[in-house]
Amino acid sequence: MPDITLTTDLKPEYEAILTPDALQFAAKLHLALKDRRASLLAKREERQAFFDAGGLPDFLPETAAIRETEWKVAPAPADLNDRRVEITGPLDRKMMINALNSGAKVFMADAEDSMSPNWDNVMQGQLNLRDAVRKTIGFVDEDRGKTYALNDKDIATLLLRPRGWHLNEKHVLVDGEEISGGIFDFALYMYHNAKYLLENGSGPYFYLPKLESHLEARLWNDAFVLAQTELGLPQGSIRATVLIETILAAFEMDEILYELREHMSGLNAGRWDYIFNFIKKLRNHSDKTLPDRAQVTMTVPFMRAYAELLVKTCHRRGAHAIGGMAAFIPSRRDEEVNKKAFSNVLADKRREASQGYDGTWVAHPDLVPVAKQAFDEVLGDKPNQKDNLRTDLEVGQADLLNTRFDSSITEGGVRMNIDVGIQYLNSWLNGNGAAAIYNLMEDAATAEISRAQLWQWIKNGSTLDDGRSVSTEMYKEIRDEELARLKAEYGESRFDEAADIMNQLILTDDFISFLTLPAYEHI
Repeated sequence: MPDITLTTDLKPEYEAILTPDALQFAAKLHLALKDRRASLLAKREERQAFFDAGGLPDFLPETAAIRETEWKVAPAPADLNDRRVEITGPLDRKMMINALNSGAKVFMADAEDSMSPNWDNVMQGQLNLRDAVRKTIGFVDEDRGKTYALNDKDIATLLLRPRGWHLNEKHVLVDGEEISGGIFDFALYMYHNAKYLLENGSGPYFYLPKLESHLEARLWNDAFVLAQTELGLPQGSIRATVLIETILAAFEMDEILYELREHMSGLNAGRWDYIFNFIKKLRNHSDKTLPDRAQVTMTVPFMRAYAELLVKTCHRRGAHAIGGMAAFIPSRRDEEVNKKAFSNVLADKRREASQGYDGTWVAHPDLVPVAKQAFDEVLGDKPNQKDNLRTDLEVGQADLLNTRFDSSITEGGVRMNIDVGIQYLNSWLNGNGAAAIYNLMEDAATAEISRAQLWQWIKNGSTLDDGRSVSTEMYKEIRDEELARLKAEYGESRFDEAADIMNQLILTDDFISFLTLPAYEHI
C-alpha cells in the first residue's frame, strides 16, 4: 500500500471525495505511470533542444504506416454523436449549472486552463462534478436572491478536462512525491462517477490537454485501461477528445487517434494554446516570429492549414472534428459592441462549419444560439458531417509552418500583452482562472500567448511598425505604466505579485515552459 499524505487540512465536506479507497485508486494509477510520465516530459525537452538548434517539426517517418493504412476509431456513443455546440468553463458551481442549461450539446468542465488550481477549487470542483453527474447540483445566490438548478431536460453532456501531464497536485504526496495533477483529477472523477454514468446511459468522457506526441496519448490510453480494469468497467467505457493545441500534435494527429482508437471521440482545434505552443517551440526561429495576437486569426496560412488538416484527419478515421473557442463575453452595457461581436462570431462559426467541422466551442451561454445557427445551416438534422472527407486537401510540413502573411508588431500589441498578462495572473492568484477582460474570456492559454510573445520579441529584437525595437527597457517602461493604471483602477489586489511573475517569465534567457509552474508556487 503506498503512503499517501495530505499537505493541507482536510475540510469535513471533502471527506466524501477523498475516501481512503479513492486515494488508493489515484495513487495506484500515479505509481503505475509516473516513470513513463517523467520520461515523456524529459523527451519534450530533448525535442525542444532540436528546435532551438534550428530543427523544425515534421511528420514522423517511423509512424508512416499508421498514416498510410486504413483504420477507424470506435463509434461515438449516442450522447456524443451530435456535438454541434460545446460550451466550456471552470468547475464553479453556478457556472456549471448555467453551462449545463445553456442549450449546448456538450459542456466541458475545465480543471485545467480556466481553473486556478488552489486546493479549495480542486476539491469543490470534484464535489460539483459529483452533483452535476447525479443532476442534484444547485446553487443559491443569497446576494441576488436567486436560485440556480438544472433544467428537467436538454442538459448538456458532461466532459471533464483534467490537468495536463506537466502539472502536479502539491497537496497530495504519494510515497513522498507530488501526485500527477491530471491523474488526480481523472482518478477521483472516475472513482466516484464512472459507474453511475454508465448505469444511466452515458459514460466517463474526457478532454485531454497539452499532448505533444502520440506516446503521451498512449500513456493516457494505458491510464484508461488500468482504471477500467481496477473499477470493473468494460474496456472502451471511457471516451476521450484530444485537444490539438501543440504544433507537434498537429504532425501526429493520425497517431494520436490510433493510440486512443478504442477510447476516441474526436479532436479539437485548441486555437489559443496552439498559437502559444507555436511560439514556444519555434521561439529561436526569428522567421517564425508572430505579430500582434489580434492579427493571428484562423485564416492566416499556418492556422488555416492546421484547422483543415484536423478535419480531414478526423473524418478519414471516423472521429469528430470540433472547432475552436469563441471567447467573446457579451457586454451588459453596450449593444453595439455585442452586435459587432455576434456578427464576427457567426462568421467564424460559419467558416468552421464550411470547413467540415462537426461542432465548435463557445465561452458564454449567449453565444450558444449564434454557434448553433451556423452549424444548423450546414448540418440540418444530421448529427455531424463526418461524411465530408475533405479529399480536396493536401497539407504538408511547409503549410503547417507557413507564417508568411501581412502583419506587424505594434506598441499597442506590446501594451495589450503586458496589460492582459498582469490582469490574468492577478485573477489567477485570487482563485479565478477564467477572467473576463475587455469582453473576452481569458484563460491560461491566452495569457501564455501574451508572455511568450513578449519574451520572443525582446529576445529577437523585433521591430515595431514605427521602427523601434522591442527591448527590455520598453517592456519595463510600459509594465510600470500599466501596473500603476491597474492598481489605480482596481486597487492593490495581487497586481505587484502578478507583475513579479511576468518579470520572471519574460526577463530570463531560459524560456519557462508554462506560466502555471511558477505561479502555482504562489497559491
